[in-house]
Amino acid sequence: MNRMGRMARGSLMAGLAAAVALLATLGVFAARGAPPVGDPYARPGQLVSLPDHRKLNFRCAGRGAPTVLLESGYNAGSNAWGKVVPRIAPVTRVCAYDRAGYGFSDPGPMPRDGAAIARDLDYGLQAANISGPFVVVGHSAGGLYARLFAARRPKDVVGLVFVDSSVSHQTQRFELLFGPNAGSLAGTRAQAQRCLDAVSGPPKTVDDPAVASCAPPILDAPARQAALRPLTWQTRLSELDTLFTSTSDEVDRVGDLLQDIPAIVLTAAKGDGDAGVATDPGGRAWQEFHRQLASGFHPSEQRFVKSSHLIMIERPEVVADAALQLVQAARKPAPPHAR
Repeated sequence: MNRMGRMARGSLMAGLAAAVALLATLGVFAARGAPPVGDPYARPGQLVSLPDHRKLNFRCAGRGAPTVLLESGYNAGSNAWGKVVPRIAPVTRVCAYDRAGYGFSDPGPMPRDGAAIARDLDYGLQAANISGPFVVVGHSAGGLYARLFAARRPKDVVGLVFVDSSVSHQTQRFELLFGPNAGSLAGTRAQAQRCLDAVSGPPKTVDDPAVASCAPPILDAPARQAALRPLTWQTRLSELDTLFTSTSDEVDRVGDLLQDIPAIVLTAAKGDGDAGVATDPGGRAWQEFHRQLASGFHPSEQRFVKSSHLIMIERPEVVADAALQLVQAARKPAPPHAR
C-alpha cells in the first residue's frame, strides 16, 4: 500500500472508530438527550398486540396527516427522538416506537433482520389503527429499516428522510475502497457479546460491577433494567449480524420500487468546511455513499449538517424541518397532469 493509501486508510479507520463508538453507546446518548425520566419515556406509551401476541410500544403525539414515523438506529429506542417529536407534533401526527427487544416492546423471534423489523412495524401500525400516508424518518441503521417498511407499503409512504443513514453492504463498500476490516463493526459486536455474557447466568442487579458498562447510571431506570436481560443483547447482536448481510440483501432487492418517493438525505459533516465537503477520505466516501442513496429517489436532496452522527439529538430542528417539508409537499394537491 502506498503512502497515500496508508494515510487514507488511517484517516478512515479513525473516523470509523469514532462512528462505531457512537453506535455502541447510542442508547446512552439518546437517554442523555431525551426528556427527563419523569416524562413519558419512563413508562409505556401505547402497547399494541402483534399477530403472535407480542407487544410493541408506540408513542404518538399531535394530529393530522401525513403521519411522521420515526425509526431509531442501533441500540436506540423511541426516546432517541425526544427533541424531534415536540417540533413536529404541532403540525401533524408523529409516532416513534420501540423495536422488538427495545424499551417497553417484547423481544421478537430471531433473526432480527430488516424484514422482521419492517413486518413488526407494519403489523404494529395496523394494530394501533395508525393509517397512512406516512413520512418515514430513519436514523443510522433505521434508514435501512425505513426502506424495507416503505417497500411493504409503497403506496402509503409519501416521503423518506435519512438521518446519517447506514447504506446497504456498508462494510463491504468501505473494504473495497480502503482494504480489509475498514468499517468493521467488530468492536461494537464484541461489546454487545461481553454484555450478553455478563448478564447471562445468575440474575444481576444494576449495581453489580460485572454489568456496570452495560447498564450505566446515565440510562433511565427502564433502560438499565432492560440491559440486565440476555434477550436485550441477543437482539442487538442479531441486528448487527444481519445489518450488512441479509438486511442489506433485502434492501437491494427492493430495486426501483421506491424511486418515485421524495427523499431528503441528511449527512453529518462535523468538523468539515462551511460547504459541508469532507476533507478526509473516509468522510468523502461517506458523503458519496449518501449522494448515491439520494440518487435512487425522485425528487431528492442531500443536505450536509454540522453535527456528529447523532443529528436528531444535536440538531433536532434540522430533522424536523426535513420531515415537515415532505409533509407539506404531500399535502399540496397534485397537478392536473399527475392525476
